[in-house]
This record gives sequence, structure tokens and C-alpha cells, in this order.
Amino acid sequence: MSWQWKSIGVVWILAVVCAVLTGIFSARGQELVWIGLSLAGCTLATLCVQLATGRKEGYVNRVTSSVVGAVVVLALATGYFAVIGLG
Repeated sequence: MSWQWKSIGVVWILAVVCAVLTGIFSARGQELVWIGLSLAGCTLATLCVQLATGRKEGYVNRVTSSVVGAVVVLALATGYFAVIGLG
């Protein structure tokens, strides 16, 4: 695995961890608040990780891949929270 994919994968893993922690620790009905904060944190982490690589080649593609992956993970978590909230 190349360093580019590792720098993207770190953010995706962070999004999964945030989704799991949101499910465990948030009060019922407050999941969307914490998912929004998780996305903000993932976005900041993306910028920090990608700037820390020190490579300008492919920067926009790496940032886009990181943020889109985090959005997909958190959207799936939101769908899960919506389904369990209906029951």
C-alpha cells in the first residue's frame, strides 16, 4: 500500500471510530449533532494529514478522497441511527 492510500485510510478509520463512539456515547436523538461534529473533525484531520505529507502532487485528489470517504462512512452511520431510531 502506498503512502497516499495510507494517508487517506487514516481519515476513513477515524470516521469509523467517530461513528462507533457516537453510537456508544451519544444520547438518543443527539446522534446527528455528533455525526456533524465528527465530519468537521475528519475534515480538519484530512487537512492536517495531507499537509503533513509535504507533497503537493495529487493534494486535491487525496483531500477529496479522504473527505468523500469520511462522508460515506458517516452517512452510513446516520442511516443506521435513523433505522434504530424508528424502532
